[in-house]
Amino acid sequence: MVELHALGLFLLLASTTPAACTLTQEPGGKPDYACLRETYSRPSAQWPAPQVDGDVAWQELGPLPDRAPSPHGQPFSEARAALGEQLFFDPKLSRSGQIACASCHEPDLAFADGRKVSFGHDRQAGRRNSPSVVMSGFTQHPFWDGRAQGLEGQALMPVVDSLEMAFSIEELLMRLNADSTYRDRFAAVFGETTIQADMLRQALANYQRTLVRFARNTRFERFLRGQHDALDDRQLHGLHLFRTKARCMNCHHGATLSDDQFHNAGMTYYGRKYEDLGRYEVTGKVEDVGRFRTPSLRLVSKTGPWLHNGLFPDLMGVLNFYNVGMPRPKPTAAQRDDPLFPQTSPRFKALNLSSDELSALRSFLDAL
Repeated sequence: MVELHALGLFLLLASTTPAACTLTQEPGGKPDYACLRETYSRPSAQWPAPQVDGDVAWQELGPLPDRAPSPHGQPFSEARAALGEQLFFDPKLSRSGQIACASCHEPDLAFADGRKVSFGHDRQAGRRNSPSVVMSGFTQHPFWDGRAQGLEGQALMPVVDSLEMAFSIEELLMRLNADSTYRDRFAAVFGETTIQADMLRQALANYQRTLVRFARNTRFERFLRGQHDALDDRQLHGLHLFRTKARCMNCHHGATLSDDQFHNAGMTYYGRKYEDLGRYEVTGKVEDVGRFRTPSLRLVSKTGPWLHNGLFPDLMGVLNFYNVGMPRPKPTAAQRDDPLFPQTSPRFKALNLSSDELSALRSFLDAL
């Protein structure tokens, strides 16, 4: 009787659990879209394992929370976030009174600015592309080179940067404390009659932690939340490539689609006009030459131009670079013994994706 019962249970499970299809594709042929859809309609724990290097501590893709996490001992405050929003859009934070945080992080451009590199005080051009700050609350080290510690550490750095707002904390506090409207707002939120720098940092950081909401209504987010028809066939194919042949999950994984680490993608311009040593300028460590923080891919199709220097105005240009394994600069005779000569990360390998596969991958990125 026990054996018959076990056999009956096995047959019941076999009849209710769909058989796994095989995700194969002939060279140059179309993928089995029905199989892809069946596979990715399952819980993510049953999706095909990603193709990543053995030392990568990857996390499964997943939906975003309502807001980014707050530091220990500093719980989120709606009132502080509302005050931070006012500050974010107020040009009073700059010396000229003409530049706000939103000047380089515009809501209509996914909180980037659409320029190759940003400009600031007296129209001075910056060195780097202005990244979207929608996902900034999830990184431990903001900025391309990771020079800040969390959002509170980052908040006022643009204020004192000579190329950006070109102000000083002391002068900014004098300006805000002379404004009765701001004094009243800060007193209502913080219970203090004098505005202090830490209050500014906390208000701006609280606001930035809410910006994730702008990434929570995409096709991919709806797909992750169970709306399995939110991605069309090409986007679904792109998702599979993203996880497998395209090796994207070596650096872009988890809900944030970023490992929050630093990598050398071969774009240092070492010894040339546009040289940028990236993370090395912060740490002084040889291994950090040319490394830049992995950006989140949420809303990526809206945040161009791309890369830390805004080199690519078209996202397909970025994909083509990744497809060939990124640049691998060779030292000149004078550079052969130079310990700082940058080395492109071994994470980047030639992918040999076809034009159709690149197009499918681009379609998936459009859904993010």
